[in-house]
Amino acid sequence: MEELAIKLRAEGIQKKVISPGKGELSTFPNGTKVKFHYRTSLCDGTLLDDSRTMGGHSKPMELILGKKFKLPVWEQVVTTMKEGEIAEFTCDVKHTALYPLVSLSLRNISQGKDPLEGQRHCCGIAQVHSHHSLGHHDLDKLQSNPQPLIFTLELLQVLSPGSYQQEIWAMTDDEKLGAIPQIHEEGNALFKSGDISGAAEKYYNAIACLKSLQMKERPGDEHWIKLDLMITPLLLNYCQCKLLLGQYYEVLDHCSSIINKYEDNVKAYFKRGKAHAAVWNEAEARADFAKVLTLDPSLEASIAKELRAMEERIREKEKEEKGRYKNLFGYSGKASAAATTG
Repeated sequence: MEELAIKLRAEGIQKKVISPGKGELSTFPNGTKVKFHYRTSLCDGTLLDDSRTMGGHSKPMELILGKKFKLPVWEQVVTTMKEGEIAEFTCDVKHTALYPLVSLSLRNISQGKDPLEGQRHCCGIAQVHSHHSLGHHDLDKLQSNPQPLIFTLELLQVLSPGSYQQEIWAMTDDEKLGAIPQIHEEGNALFKSGDISGAAEKYYNAIACLKSLQMKERPGDEHWIKLDLMITPLLLNYCQCKLLLGQYYEVLDHCSSIINKYEDNVKAYFKRGKAHAAVWNEAEARADFAKVLTLDPSLEASIAKELRAMEERIREKEKEEKGRYKNLFGYSGKASAAATTG
Protein backbone atom coordinates (compact mmCIF):
# COMPACT_ATOMS: atom_id res chain seq x y z
CA MET A 1 0.00 0.00 0.00
CA GLU A 2 2.89 2.36 0.72
CA GLU A 3 4.22 1.76 -2.79
CA LEU A 4 0.86 2.80 -4.21
CA ALA A 5 0.85 5.99 -2.09
CA ILE A 6 4.36 6.89 -3.30
CA LYS A 7 3.31 6.29 -6.90
CA LEU A 8 0.26 8.51 -6.44
CA ARG A 9 2.33 11.33 -4.89
CA ALA A 10 4.65 11.21 -7.87
CA GLU A 11 1.57 11.76 -10.05
CA GLY A 12 0.40 14.77 -8.03
CA ILE A 13 -2.17 12.89 -5.95
CA GLN A 14 -2.24 12.80 -2.15
CA LYS A 15 -4.19 9.91 -0.59
CA LYS A 16 -5.58 9.90 2.94
CA VAL A 17 -7.36 6.76 4.18
CA ILE A 18 -10.39 7.66 6.29
CA SER A 19 -11.67 4.13 6.85
CA PRO A 20 -9.75 0.98 5.78
CA GLY A 21 -11.48 -1.55 3.56
CA LYS A 22 -11.69 -5.31 3.87
CA GLY A 23 -10.04 -8.27 2.20
CA GLU A 24 -7.30 -8.12 -0.40
CA LEU A 25 -6.72 -5.39 -2.96
CA SER A 26 -8.20 -6.37 -6.34
CA THR A 27 -5.99 -6.58 -9.43
CA PHE A 28 -8.61 -4.49 -11.33
CA PRO A 29 -8.20 -5.92 -14.85
CA ASN A 30 -9.83 -4.01 -17.70
CA GLY A 31 -13.57 -4.64 -17.72
CA THR A 32 -13.81 -4.58 -13.92
CA LYS A 33 -16.90 -2.71 -12.77
CA VAL A 34 -16.56 -0.53 -9.67
CA LYS A 35 -19.37 1.14 -7.73
CA PHE A 36 -18.53 4.00 -5.41
CA HIS A 37 -19.94 7.09 -3.77
CA TYR A 38 -18.05 10.33 -4.25
CA ARG A 39 -17.86 13.82 -2.80
CA THR A 40 -16.03 16.51 -4.74
CA SER A 41 -14.77 19.59 -2.90
CA LEU A 42 -12.51 22.56 -3.49
CA CYS A 43 -9.43 22.66 -1.28
CA ASP A 44 -11.13 25.32 0.89
CA GLY A 45 -13.85 22.79 1.71
CA THR A 46 -16.53 24.12 -0.66
CA LEU A 47 -18.69 21.19 -1.75
CA LEU A 48 -19.32 20.80 -5.49
CA ASP A 49 -20.99 17.40 -5.81
CA ASP A 50 -22.12 14.54 -3.59
CA SER A 51 -23.48 11.35 -5.14
CA ARG A 52 -25.51 10.66 -2.00
CA THR A 53 -27.63 13.78 -2.45
CA MET A 54 -27.30 14.70 -6.15
CA GLY A 55 -30.69 15.08 -7.84
CA GLY A 56 -32.43 14.51 -4.52
CA HIS A 57 -31.50 10.84 -4.26
CA SER A 58 -28.53 8.64 -3.48
CA LYS A 59 -27.05 6.90 -6.49
CA PRO A 60 -23.49 5.58 -6.58
CA MET A 61 -21.15 6.13 -9.50
CA GLU A 62 -20.46 3.11 -11.69
CA LEU A 63 -17.32 2.80 -13.82
CA ILE A 64 -16.05 0.05 -16.06
CA LEU A 65 -12.27 0.23 -16.04
CA GLY A 66 -10.52 0.53 -19.38
CA LYS A 67 -13.44 2.32 -21.09
CA LYS A 68 -11.61 5.68 -21.17
CA PHE A 69 -13.83 7.62 -18.77
CA LYS A 70 -13.52 11.40 -19.19
CA LEU A 71 -11.87 11.73 -15.78
CA PRO A 72 -8.99 9.20 -15.84
CA VAL A 73 -7.90 10.10 -12.32
CA TRP A 74 -10.97 8.36 -10.88
CA GLU A 75 -9.92 5.11 -12.51
CA GLN A 76 -6.39 5.69 -11.24
CA VAL A 77 -7.27 6.29 -7.59
CA VAL A 78 -10.04 3.70 -7.25
CA THR A 79 -7.57 0.94 -8.14
CA THR A 80 -5.65 1.75 -4.94
CA MET A 81 -8.70 1.01 -2.77
CA LYS A 82 -10.12 -2.08 -1.11
CA GLU A 83 -13.83 -2.85 -1.09
CA GLY A 84 -15.47 -0.85 1.72
CA GLU A 85 -12.60 1.60 1.97
CA ILE A 86 -13.21 5.34 2.31
CA ALA A 87 -10.34 7.57 1.20
CA GLU A 88 -9.68 11.19 0.34
CA PHE A 89 -7.64 12.10 -2.75
CA THR A 90 -6.27 15.60 -3.29
CA CYS A 91 -5.50 15.88 -7.00
CA ASP A 92 -3.43 18.46 -8.88
CA VAL A 93 -4.97 20.60 -11.62
CA LYS A 94 -3.61 18.38 -14.39
CA HIS A 95 -6.05 15.71 -13.20
CA THR A 96 -9.06 17.97 -12.63
CA ALA A 97 -9.23 20.28 -15.68
CA LEU A 98 -12.09 18.31 -17.23
CA TYR A 99 -14.10 17.98 -14.01
CA PRO A 100 -16.59 20.77 -14.89
CA LEU A 101 -17.70 18.77 -17.97
CA VAL A 102 -17.88 15.52 -16.02
CA SER A 103 -19.85 17.19 -13.24
CA LEU A 104 -22.29 18.69 -15.74
CA SER A 105 -22.96 15.26 -17.25
CA LEU A 106 -23.45 13.69 -13.82
CA ARG A 107 -25.80 16.48 -12.73
CA ASN A 108 -27.82 16.12 -15.94
CA ILE A 109 -28.12 12.36 -15.44
CA SER A 110 -29.27 12.83 -11.83
CA GLN A 111 -32.08 15.11 -13.09
CA GLY A 112 -33.14 12.76 -15.88
CA LYS A 113 -31.70 14.95 -18.62
CA ASP A 114 -29.51 14.19 -21.61
CA PRO A 115 -25.94 13.77 -20.24
CA LEU A 116 -24.61 15.95 -23.08
CA GLU A 117 -27.05 18.83 -22.55
CA GLY A 118 -25.14 22.10 -22.24
CA GLN A 119 -21.92 20.87 -23.82
CA ARG A 120 -22.72 20.31 -27.50
CA HIS A 121 -21.15 23.42 -28.96
CA CYS A 122 -17.57 22.44 -28.24
CA CYS A 123 -15.81 19.70 -26.38
CA GLY A 124 -12.77 18.60 -24.44
CA ILE A 125 -10.00 20.95 -23.39
CA ALA A 126 -11.18 23.57 -25.89
CA GLN A 127 -14.42 23.99 -23.97
CA VAL A 128 -12.73 24.16 -20.59
CA HIS A 129 -10.83 27.25 -21.71
CA SER A 130 -13.74 28.84 -23.56
CA HIS A 131 -16.33 31.32 -22.32
CA HIS A 132 -19.18 28.87 -22.89
CA SER A 133 -21.36 28.72 -19.79
CA LEU A 134 -22.22 25.31 -18.37
CA GLY A 135 -25.36 26.66 -16.72
CA HIS A 136 -24.01 26.25 -13.18
CA HIS A 137 -22.24 29.16 -11.47
CA ASP A 138 -19.85 26.94 -9.48
CA LEU A 139 -18.83 24.97 -12.57
CA ASP A 140 -18.36 28.15 -14.60
CA LYS A 141 -16.01 29.48 -11.91
CA LEU A 142 -14.07 26.23 -11.88
CA GLN A 143 -13.94 26.18 -15.67
CA SER A 144 -12.46 29.68 -15.81
CA ASN A 145 -10.12 29.02 -12.89
CA PRO A 146 -9.03 25.34 -12.85
CA GLN A 147 -7.71 24.25 -9.46
CA PRO A 148 -6.88 21.16 -7.41
CA LEU A 149 -9.86 19.19 -6.13
CA ILE A 150 -10.47 16.78 -3.29
CA PHE A 151 -12.34 13.57 -4.15
CA THR A 152 -13.65 11.58 -1.18
CA LEU A 153 -14.55 8.09 -2.41
CA GLU A 154 -16.23 5.12 -0.74
CA LEU A 155 -15.64 1.95 -2.75
CA LEU A 156 -18.85 -0.05 -2.43
CA GLN A 157 -18.36 -2.97 -4.80
CA VAL A 158 -15.82 -4.48 -7.20
CA LEU A 159 -17.24 -6.76 -9.90
CA SER A 160 -14.89 -8.81 -12.06
CA PRO A 161 -15.32 -8.84 -15.86
CA GLY A 162 -18.13 -11.16 -16.95
CA SER A 163 -19.81 -11.23 -13.53
CA TYR A 164 -22.36 -8.50 -14.32
CA GLN A 165 -24.73 -7.38 -17.06
CA GLN A 166 -23.01 -4.65 -19.03
CA GLU A 167 -24.62 -1.22 -18.84
CA ILE A 168 -25.67 0.23 -22.18
CA TRP A 169 -23.39 3.27 -21.90
CA ALA A 170 -20.39 0.95 -21.67
CA MET A 171 -21.22 -0.99 -24.84
CA THR A 172 -19.75 -0.59 -28.31
CA ASP A 173 -21.94 1.07 -30.95
CA ASP A 174 -22.94 -2.29 -32.42
CA GLU A 175 -23.73 -3.69 -28.97
CA LYS A 176 -25.91 -0.66 -28.21
CA LEU A 177 -27.93 -1.09 -31.39
CA GLY A 178 -28.42 -4.77 -30.60
CA ALA A 179 -29.55 -4.01 -27.05
CA ILE A 180 -32.21 -1.39 -27.92
CA PRO A 181 -35.07 -3.85 -28.78
CA GLN A 182 -34.56 -5.64 -25.44
CA ILE A 183 -34.61 -2.36 -23.49
CA HIS A 184 -37.75 -1.34 -25.41
CA GLU A 185 -39.44 -4.61 -24.39
CA GLU A 186 -38.34 -4.16 -20.77
CA GLY A 187 -39.93 -0.71 -20.79
CA ASN A 188 -43.15 -2.11 -22.24
CA ALA A 189 -43.26 -4.84 -19.58
CA LEU A 190 -42.78 -2.29 -16.78
CA PHE A 191 -45.51 -0.10 -18.27
CA LYS A 192 -47.97 -3.02 -18.42
CA SER A 193 -47.18 -3.90 -14.81
CA GLY A 194 -48.00 -0.33 -13.72
CA ASP A 195 -44.44 0.80 -13.03
CA ILE A 196 -44.74 3.99 -15.10
CA SER A 197 -41.61 5.67 -13.69
CA GLY A 198 -39.55 2.54 -14.30
CA ALA A 199 -40.84 2.30 -17.86
CA ALA A 200 -40.03 5.97 -18.48
CA GLU A 201 -36.47 5.39 -17.29
CA LYS A 202 -36.04 2.43 -19.66
CA TYR A 203 -37.38 4.41 -22.62
CA TYR A 204 -35.20 7.39 -21.68
CA ASN A 205 -32.06 5.26 -21.51
CA ALA A 206 -32.76 3.77 -24.94
CA ILE A 207 -33.44 7.22 -26.40
CA ALA A 208 -30.25 8.71 -24.91
CA CYS A 209 -28.26 5.78 -26.28
CA LEU A 210 -29.67 6.18 -29.81
CA LYS A 211 -29.16 9.95 -29.71
CA SER A 212 -25.52 9.45 -28.77
CA LEU A 213 -25.15 7.26 -31.86
CA GLN A 214 -27.11 9.72 -33.98
CA MET A 215 -24.76 12.55 -33.03
CA LYS A 216 -22.00 10.74 -34.92
CA GLU A 217 -24.01 10.90 -38.15
CA ARG A 218 -24.74 13.78 -40.50
CA PRO A 219 -28.37 14.95 -40.01
CA GLY A 220 -30.54 13.70 -42.85
CA ASP A 221 -28.16 10.93 -43.92
CA GLU A 222 -29.54 7.43 -44.32
CA HIS A 223 -28.16 6.08 -41.03
CA TRP A 224 -29.24 9.23 -39.15
CA ILE A 225 -32.80 8.75 -40.45
CA LYS A 226 -32.73 5.05 -39.53
CA LEU A 227 -31.76 5.94 -35.96
CA ASP A 228 -34.41 8.67 -35.82
CA LEU A 229 -37.07 6.18 -36.86
CA MET A 230 -35.97 4.00 -33.93
CA ILE A 231 -36.06 6.96 -31.53
CA THR A 232 -39.57 8.15 -32.44
CA PRO A 233 -41.66 5.22 -31.06
CA LEU A 234 -39.53 5.18 -27.91
CA LEU A 235 -40.07 8.92 -27.49
CA LEU A 236 -43.82 8.50 -27.94
CA ASN A 237 -43.85 5.77 -25.28
CA TYR A 238 -41.82 8.06 -23.02
CA CYS A 239 -44.40 10.84 -23.61
CA GLN A 240 -47.22 8.47 -22.66
CA CYS A 241 -45.45 7.83 -19.35
CA LYS A 242 -44.98 11.56 -18.79
CA LEU A 243 -48.68 12.17 -19.49
CA LEU A 244 -49.61 9.67 -16.79
CA LEU A 245 -47.05 11.23 -14.43
CA GLY A 246 -48.50 14.70 -15.02
CA GLN A 247 -45.39 16.17 -16.65
CA TYR A 248 -47.30 17.85 -19.46
CA TYR A 249 -44.84 20.50 -20.62
CA GLU A 250 -42.22 17.86 -21.33
CA VAL A 251 -44.82 16.06 -23.47
CA LEU A 252 -45.52 19.29 -25.36
CA ASP A 253 -41.82 19.77 -26.11
CA HIS A 254 -41.14 16.21 -27.25
CA CYS A 255 -44.30 15.82 -29.32
CA SER A 256 -43.67 19.15 -31.03
CA SER A 257 -40.14 17.99 -31.91
CA ILE A 258 -41.61 14.85 -33.51
CA ILE A 259 -44.26 16.82 -35.41
CA ASN A 260 -41.64 19.23 -36.74
CA LYS A 261 -39.98 16.25 -38.45
CA TYR A 262 -42.98 14.01 -39.13
CA GLU A 263 -46.07 16.12 -39.86
CA ASP A 264 -48.33 13.09 -40.21
CA ASN A 265 -47.54 11.43 -36.88
CA VAL A 266 -51.00 10.83 -35.44
CA LYS A 267 -49.78 9.67 -32.04
CA ALA A 268 -47.70 12.81 -31.55
CA TYR A 269 -50.69 15.06 -32.30
CA PHE A 270 -52.94 12.98 -30.04
CA LYS A 271 -50.55 13.07 -27.07
CA ARG A 272 -49.79 16.74 -27.58
CA GLY A 273 -53.53 17.45 -27.69
CA LYS A 274 -54.00 15.66 -24.36
CA ALA A 275 -51.10 17.64 -22.85
CA HIS A 276 -52.54 20.94 -24.13
CA ALA A 277 -55.92 20.03 -22.65
CA ALA A 278 -54.29 19.24 -19.30
CA VAL A 279 -52.66 22.69 -19.07
CA TRP A 280 -55.81 24.57 -20.21
CA ASN A 281 -54.60 25.36 -23.75
CA GLU A 282 -58.09 24.77 -25.15
CA ALA A 283 -57.56 26.21 -28.66
CA GLU A 284 -54.30 24.31 -29.15
CA ALA A 285 -55.86 21.08 -27.89
CA ARG A 286 -58.80 21.41 -30.28
CA ALA A 287 -56.43 22.10 -33.19
CA ASP A 288 -54.37 18.99 -32.41
CA PHE A 289 -57.44 16.79 -32.00
CA ALA A 290 -58.83 18.13 -35.29
CA LYS A 291 -55.54 17.23 -36.98
CA VAL A 292 -55.80 13.70 -35.56
CA LEU A 293 -59.24 13.28 -37.14
CA THR A 294 -57.93 14.58 -40.47
CA LEU A 295 -55.11 12.02 -40.42
CA ASP A 296 -57.15 9.12 -38.98
CA PRO A 297 -60.97 9.46 -39.00
CA SER A 298 -61.28 6.07 -37.28
CA LEU A 299 -60.25 7.79 -34.03
CA GLU A 300 -63.43 9.89 -33.95
CA ALA A 301 -64.81 8.13 -30.85
CA SER A 302 -61.53 8.57 -28.93
CA ILE A 303 -61.32 12.25 -29.86
CA ALA A 304 -64.95 12.83 -28.87
CA LYS A 305 -64.18 11.30 -25.45
CA GLU A 306 -61.13 13.58 -25.00
CA LEU A 307 -63.14 16.66 -26.00
CA ARG A 308 -65.95 15.79 -23.57
CA ALA A 309 -63.44 15.32 -20.76
CA MET A 310 -61.76 18.65 -21.56
CA GLU A 311 -65.08 20.52 -21.74
CA GLU A 312 -66.17 19.03 -18.42
CA ARG A 313 -62.90 20.13 -16.78
CA ILE A 314 -63.35 23.63 -18.21
CA ARG A 315 -66.92 23.84 -16.83
CA GLU A 316 -65.71 22.67 -13.42
CA LYS A 317 -62.93 25.23 -13.45
CA GLU A 318 -65.28 28.07 -14.42
CA LYS A 319 -67.72 27.04 -11.71
CA GLU A 320 -64.92 26.93 -9.14
CA GLU A 321 -63.63 30.35 -10.19
CA LYS A 322 -67.11 31.91 -9.98
CA GLY A 323 -67.46 30.57 -6.45
CA ARG A 324 -64.04 31.90 -5.52
CA TYR A 325 -64.83 35.41 -6.84
CA LYS A 326 -68.21 35.38 -5.14
CA ASN A 327 -66.59 34.67 -1.77
CA LEU A 328 -63.75 37.09 -2.44
CA PHE A 329 -66.06 40.07 -2.95
CA GLY A 330 -68.58 39.06 -0.30
CA TYR A 331 -71.51 38.60 -2.68
CA SER A 332 -73.79 36.80 -0.23
CA GLY A 333 -77.41 37.52 0.55
CA LYS A 334 -76.59 39.05 3.95
CA ALA A 335 -73.84 41.20 2.53
CA SER A 336 -76.20 42.54 -0.13
CA ALA A 337 -78.89 43.28 2.45
CA ALA A 338 -76.43 45.08 4.68
CA ALA A 339 -75.27 47.14 1.76
CA THR A 340 -78.89 48.09 0.91
CA THR A 341 -79.90 49.12 4.44
CA GLY A 342 -76.73 51.08 4.98
